[in-house]
Amino acid sequence: MTSSARRFARREWGPLLTALRRGLAARRWRAVPLTLSAVCLTALFQFAQNQDWGYGPVQAVGAVRAEDPLWLALLRTPLSLFVPALDLPVWGALAQVLLVFGIAELCLGRGRTLGIAYLATLCGTLYARVGIALGPGTPFGLPATDAQVVDTGPSAAVVGLAVYVCWRQRAYWTGGAVVVAMVVEVFVKPNLAGKEHLAAIAGVLALIAVQAWRRGQDEPVPRPGTRSWKPPIRS
Repeated sequence: MTSSARRFARREWGPLLTALRRGLAARRWRAVPLTLSAVCLTALFQFAQNQDWGYGPVQAVGAVRAEDPLWLALLRTPLSLFVPALDLPVWGALAQVLLVFGIAELCLGRGRTLGIAYLATLCGTLYARVGIALGPGTPFGLPATDAQVVDTGPSAAVVGLAVYVCWRQRAYWTGGAVVVAMVVEVFVKPNLAGKEHLAAIAGVLALIAVQAWRRGQDEPVPRPGTRSWKPPIRS
């Protein structure tokens, strides 16, 4: 690895790796109880929905469709985050949750991780209704048949958390790569899931913009004739 590549790696991932080392060194796996609970819950839902006795109950508590009443969709949205899609390998979902939720919990804490995950999932769920209302003739529209598609899985939350953590840890190139990958996904396969990922990113970017603006508002304004908020030096 060249010196320029090493400098880029330190600048891009150094703060993130430092945060992860500190978190794991302090409590090891006890530092990520939310992540471990999410992995276990996802595995449990996957097992249950593949059983004759479990498919109906899992659908009742975690299956969200755009054709559902809004109140019911909102009630099911928190658990829908942990119900993996039936047509995709569950190991991929478990790996995503373990890796991204774990990193986020170590860097952001449990409460913020859960809040960002729910925000991203909610943005995707609400976008499905807007997209169907716009119709397939618009860039952000969806066909009416997508109203019957079950919106499940942690992917929207994973994408949203990845973007937010990259912003907090100043891994801007990595965060940009995640966004570009999701845009390419929509161009290659323009389905409901891909567009919901973009909706999740849009919601998280809006939150980032608000937090950045508030941070700028909280910073002290430099006094005239000085370079910072500190008073000028007098001899």
